[in-house]
Amino acid sequence: MKRAASRISAGALACGLLALGLLALALAALPRPAGAASFDCAAAKAPDEKVICATRSLNDLDVKMATQYAIVTRLVGMGQRGDLQDQQRAFLKQRAACGSAVACIATAYQARIAVFERVLDGVVSHGPF
Repeated sequence: MKRAASRISAGALACGLLALGLLALALAALPRPAGAASFDCAAAKAPDEKVICATRSLNDLDVKMATQYAIVTRLVGMGQRGDLQDQQRAFLKQRAACGSAVACIATAYQARIAVFERVLDGVVSHGPF
């Protein structure tokens, strides 16, 4: 009996992960402004935005962060969604404070992405899907 229950749980987890993956692919297929996922590089004026548009590794981090933000804000309840939105505004201020320092911006993105990964892990762990 226990073995059957673990197979069901594993199956539910696999379905949930598949659903998250499909959602991520769907979001990635949506048209995006030139350069980065979260803003239009043609309109970039701030030093952090300009260096993100000019630096492939930062652009990639921006795309990943923006995609994860779009996913997690759709998967969590209103209270947690509001907290994530408040934290996102704080992240944008932190990123802006980096100016054009690539390492600083990369560190800010990596920390923000880690937050979203923890949220996704929490969503998956509370299944069933």
